[in-house]
Amino acid sequence: MTLNHKKVGFAFTGSFCTYDRVFPELERLIQNEADVYTIFSKNSSTINSRFGKAADFLARAGQLTGRPPVITIEEAEKFGPGNILDILVIAPCTGNTLAKLANGITDSPVLMAAKGHLRNNKPVVLAPSTNDALGSNLKNIGVLIAMKNIFFVPFGQDNYKAKPFSMSARFDLILPAISEALNGRQLQPVILGPG
Repeated sequence: MTLNHKKVGFAFTGSFCTYDRVFPELERLIQNEADVYTIFSKNSSTINSRFGKAADFLARAGQLTGRPPVITIEEAEKFGPGNILDILVIAPCTGNTLAKLANGITDSPVLMAAKGHLRNNKPVVLAPSTNDALGSNLKNIGVLIAMKNIFFVPFGQDNYKAKPFSMSARFDLILPAISEALNGRQLQPVILGPG
């Protein structure tokens, strides 16, 4: 599968525990001839966690793509009027980002990029990772599933015994989800069994 030099925005939000599964998918997009722009939320570009240092993640993204990551709202605003991207992926997409996107809030570089991209009537692919997907965020997921030009990487409960409300995307399905979304289709099934 090749992406034929499609311009792909790859946006990171703060579910740091998933980065070890998300970065290989960024690499896979590049190997499949995508021209990738990375975008980081404020939290993902500044918070050091037990999963790694923000500066290291930014450096890795820059090395992989050959361009510096977008880390400010001002930089991200250009994606709209510049009509730069063919598709935007938010992976991981936290519950916070899901809620704000569903309610039209634009207070981070990732949300600004999404807003501008949607204004251009182009697809946005969400790869959820949230502890409250089956709790307070379920209504936001429902809103987003029904929105035009929003597509999901298939997701499911990631630890139903210890965290019964938590769901996470199958990040290894990012590439096929993008391919389907570029053709206006949702990769099926959207909801997966316990993983």
